[in-house]
Amino acid sequence: MTVRPGSYNETVAAMRAPRHPRIVSDARILGGAPIIRGTRVPVRAIAYLWRATGDRAHIQHDYPYLAAADVDEAIQYYESHRAEIDDDLRDEQGEGD
Repeated sequence: MTVRPGSYNETVAAMRAPRHPRIVSDARILGGAPIIRGTRVPVRAIAYLWRATGDRAHIQHDYPYLAAADVDEAIQYYESHRAEIDDDLRDEQGEGD
């Protein structure tokens, strides 16, 4: 099926496409925490480094097996889910409650 630009089908296809295809959640891996696809690296680990350094190169140095696109998408996911991930980080660091 050909999808014409601006058509209803294009709109529906865009709505169905995952916003962050490199980020997945699986209840069997890290309790369902969002991770980078094909790894066990949780988004919260990338978010922690991003908050601490604001430096993609630093993150790439710590996780050399991740593609730059993985790191970028993890940061984008964090920015889209900041409150939830910040809560997870606080709980992990014992600052919750």
